[in-house]
Amino acid sequence: MKILLVEDEPKTGDYIKQGLAEAGFVVDLARDGIDGLHLGETGDYDLAILDGMLPGLDGWQVLAGMRRTGREMPVLFLTARDQVEDRVRGLELGADDYLVKPFAFAELLARVRTLLRRGGRKAEAEQMLVADLELDLMRRRVTRGGQRIDLTAKEFALLELLLRRRGEVLPRSLIASQIWDMNFDSDTNVIEVAMRRLRAKMDDGFEPKLIRTVRGMGYVLEDNTE
Repeated sequence: MKILLVEDEPKTGDYIKQGLAEAGFVVDLARDGIDGLHLGETGDYDLAILDGMLPGLDGWQVLAGMRRTGREMPVLFLTARDQVEDRVRGLELGADDYLVKPFAFAELLARVRTLLRRGGRKAEAEQMLVADLELDLMRRRVTRGGQRIDLTAKEFALLELLLRRRGEVLPRSLIASQIWDMNFDSDTNVIEVAMRRLRAKMDDGFEPKLIRTVRGMGYVLEDNTE
């Protein structure tokens, strides 16, 4: 699942992003309200986490702008301001939850998962299916042919990306930026190693083979029997 995080404090933003990525989420981080609103209006997110006090536009303005354009993903506010009027303002603008700084990351993660269960994408989108492969976004569970497959957080995020872009050849540069949040380095083989491990788990012993390499271009997940 993909999360938009808008947080201007560098250490806090990096800390939250890393923690969510380790929990298996894909995270886009904006450092100010203007960039946050642009991503919120144009990106496809399952949830947004907004800091209240932001440069450019504050969190309430970002939220109001997203709601005006019809974006209905759940929104969690993070702020150091613990005043009733701030919480009421956020809720009236369409926020779904409110967490006051400082907070424990475990609580943030629990609230994120609760919001994702309650709203956002419709229930049918929580199950991603192709052939006999099923990915359950809420339970973070993968099965193929009824057999449970254990994936690491990175492998789960990689499989989710391939499923969301099913039938599309994904270049290594896109995979690197979406899953590892890094610029593509032709000297590293981290993507090849991860794909090899994922294919071993997803395709070895199963038919049809779903993940393939397109030489010189990237990787694609598709069911050629359809």
